[in-house]
Amino acid sequence: MPKTVAILALPGVQLLDVSGPLDVFAQANAEAGRVAYTLAVVGCEPGPIRSSSGVRLLPDLVLGQAHARIDTLLVAGAPQAPRTLFSSTLLDWVRASAGKARRYGSVCTGAFVLAAGGLLDGRRVTTHWAEAGRLAADYPRVTVEQDALYLRDGRLRTAAGVTAGLDLALALVEEDLGRDLALRVAAQLVMFFKRPGGQMQFSRKGHAGLAGRSGLQEVQRWVAAHPALPHSVAALAGHAGLSPRHFARLFLAETGVTPAAWVEAARVAAARTLLEAGVWAPKQVAVQCGFANADVLRRAFARHVGVTPADYRKRFGVQAMA
Repeated sequence: MPKTVAILALPGVQLLDVSGPLDVFAQANAEAGRVAYTLAVVGCEPGPIRSSSGVRLLPDLVLGQAHARIDTLLVAGAPQAPRTLFSSTLLDWVRASAGKARRYGSVCTGAFVLAAGGLLDGRRVTTHWAEAGRLAADYPRVTVEQDALYLRDGRLRTAAGVTAGLDLALALVEEDLGRDLALRVAAQLVMFFKRPGGQMQFSRKGHAGLAGRSGLQEVQRWVAAHPALPHSVAALAGHAGLSPRHFARLFLAETGVTPAAWVEAARVAAARTLLEAGVWAPKQVAVQCGFANADVLRRAFARHVGVTPADYRKRFGVQAMA
């Protein structure tokens, strides 16, 4: 019996959030030599769904339309969709369909729809790295893991931004049809079977943005411009004209992190820039960015970015684009 995969697409949907997973499931059918999945796009109302790129999708179903049991319900992301689109009709349908489905989940900002319906309370989830903070702030009962590409929590599956929907779909195929078939799907679609690292390696947001009063921001600019210098609390406090104790308390109160944590984040950001230039090896980057040695850089880089400096350089350095 084929399993029905339904993807809910709101107006303004990110097209790849829909087409990416659908292509993975369709390829699974081809590799299996049978219809393992029947696929459907669900719209909020009859008529074309205008995507964020302007391309229009024709839904197979609309909310409330009678249909066979949905095995897997996924809500695609619509980054620019106003929350006013989350009508009671929409949320009631999502809750009812998720309650009957074997599993349910979201891709990218589709997590906000599930959260608005109360379906993420007490759960571990992920979403696009740029929206993870807002999801956590808006729904404090949800545990948001911003680095994960996709997560499984009981019947719930959530994927990070955009292309991570393919990773999630492939994981679902592996659950249903086994590792060997999923490997063949990945090979045909020229994608990683298990993508290395998390999504923070793609993030340009960083954790060393300027914050606090102007005096503290001047200190932060100094650190960012001179990451190789020794930036002890005493040295930073002297630059700000404050006592070390008062500076440390003020910095934490106004930025939310300790001076040491901010300096480490700034140094990692500087290291990313140098690694992307592709000129220096990690050992040289460590020296230029104020890390004691390459091992200290590697540990800090892994904490912030989720991959090693060497792997980051291979993927994002200029030579990787040549």
